[in-house]
Amino acid sequence: MNLNLKNPIAFFDLETTGINTVSDRIVELYILKVNPNGSEESLSMRLNPEMTIPDNVIEIHGITNEDVADKPAFKEMARKIAAFIEGCDLAGYNCNKFDIPVLAEEFLRAGVDINLKKRKVVDVQVIFHKMEQRTLSAAYKFYCSKDLEGAHGAEADTIATYEILKAQLDHYDNLKNEIGFLAGFSSHTSNVDFAGRIVYNKEKVEVFNFGKYKGREVVEVLEKDPGYYGWMMKGDFPLYTKKMLTEIKMRGFGK
Repeated sequence: MNLNLKNPIAFFDLETTGINTVSDRIVELYILKVNPNGSEESLSMRLNPEMTIPDNVIEIHGITNEDVADKPAFKEMARKIAAFIEGCDLAGYNCNKFDIPVLAEEFLRAGVDINLKKRKVVDVQVIFHKMEQRTLSAAYKFYCSKDLEGAHGAEADTIATYEILKAQLDHYDNLKNEIGFLAGFSSHTSNVDFAGRIVYNKEKVEVFNFGKYKGREVVEVLEKDPGYYGWMMKGDFPLYTKKMLTEIKMRGFGK
């Protein structure tokens, strides 16, 4: 089943130096943009992470330090990437928890102002786990009846993710072919930041989702414990989490 699109949708996958969304960097990126008329465009690149890729990570995706030594850094390509996904909804496999937080951090470090929170996001892994509980390779085998060649390569994983979503729409009658519905269905929580440190409660008010103030309204905590803001800003939290915390704090000053 082809996707019913109002906007272009960018399927993407990242290969990185590790799994820490705060400190690790992108070494390979592949984007498959599908337009409402069904035409497709792609963007593929390897990037110099400006840090050493650990041996155990190289064993997974096969990209060595020598492979990316002469490649551009993300900051050099950030505007090109942002322009390519301008106006696009987003989709990926485990992208809500990993790929989008990492991409957001890279854009912030590069000084490129792009608000990924405004995009509809379809996480194919969440749909798969809600329906079948498997891995990407198993999902590809289950839905597409094919073996995933080149797993852990950004291009192969991205194209497989696109094919799986189309097959999921064919497979499940209760899945609507509408990106807004799929984005909502594939979201675990209503996050304010990508890392889920701050979430919306049932009243659509921002609350902390960790630590001693878990469940407490952010504005209330910042008023009663002003030092908590400073602690978080100095702590090992994602840049995007700090950005959203600052926006909430500044909004409170305007009242």
